[in-house]
Amino acid sequence: MSADLRIQVSIDDQTLRLLDADGLLRQFIISTAAKGVGFKEGSYRTPTGRFQIAEKIGEGQPLGTIFAAREPAGLWSPDQPATESDLILTRILRIAGLDPENSNTFQRFIYLHGTNREDLLGRPASHGCIRMANQDIVELFDLVQPGTPLEILPPVRHGGKLIFFDCDSTLSSIEGIDELARARSQDVFDNVVSLTNSAMNGEIPLDDVFPRRMEIICPDSRTCEEVARLYIETITPGSRELVARLRQEGWTIVILSGGFAPLIEPLARDLGIEHVEAVPLFLNPDGTYAGYGNDYPTTRAGGKNEIIREWRSAMRPERVIMIGDGASDLETQPDVDLFVGYGGVVARPRVKAAAGAWIEQMADFVTVI
Repeated sequence: MSADLRIQVSIDDQTLRLLDADGLLRQFIISTAAKGVGFKEGSYRTPTGRFQIAEKIGEGQPLGTIFAAREPAGLWSPDQPATESDLILTRILRIAGLDPENSNTFQRFIYLHGTNREDLLGRPASHGCIRMANQDIVELFDLVQPGTPLEILPPVRHGGKLIFFDCDSTLSSIEGIDELARARSQDVFDNVVSLTNSAMNGEIPLDDVFPRRMEIICPDSRTCEEVARLYIETITPGSRELVARLRQEGWTIVILSGGFAPLIEPLARDLGIEHVEAVPLFLNPDGTYAGYGNDYPTTRAGGKNEIIREWRSAMRPERVIMIGDGASDLETQPDVDLFVGYGGVVARPRVKAAAGAWIEQMADFVTVI
């Protein structure tokens, strides 16, 4: 095999090509990140630019070997039903970035690897790595060596539709932070509700309200589990049907919330929503409160805009919509193609007056789009 081998990955085409000086040698169908492209640690996005193969892991292992922390950890069978798990199978080609913006790629553990989700190859579906069919990764693994150059081409086509939903008082009729407070005492609840309403009405900066509420509440694991269950029990009428329709029509759906990710994620799974952008919450091993991600964008004014801009850059969607009830949702209007105010739980006059569209029933959303 020629010494001048190189690999080229197309995000737009979801293909990997192996080339030499004479041209194309092999072409494989792949799957890059469901969240598009990006360089940030923990973003679950595929980096772009110039790279090289840094490590080859798994030589001689059986097809379907499961790797955990790059060590063999069992065997997966194609007879097992497909799941949402992102298993790393068969072989690993670990890559290192050669450009300043992708220089953290090795530390991000971005690989080319076999997958248990061969059914999803041909479209973005990974958590940042480049997934390949298990037979294909074996073939590629045997052809390349450490140092083989690799280029991941950034997307140039616009495609897909992106919709962000607020959670509290939008997908669910509760305000999660208020329910965490209710579990403490009536006085704590009254105090927190007042702060929440002031923030959602735009009377107090969110930056000030967030830490004040958490200092009062200090939620434990039992309370968090109760509120996570309550989110599901209070899904707003029509939300389940709307989400199902949007998924069928090819929308990428993201819950974008100033609430807490561990409490919202069960709701997302129940609705079939893959992506949640919400505040991390930390608990000690004994279940007591340990803090929250106070640097997460949605804890501050303009934070939802930051996340939307990041998604737009990563996915280059044709259309972006935000739907929500509060001031922090309305704030996103400059960064979306349409902001839809939702008044089915709380009708906030300021949001209603400024929204690009206004609905009070989820079923009415289809007339908006």
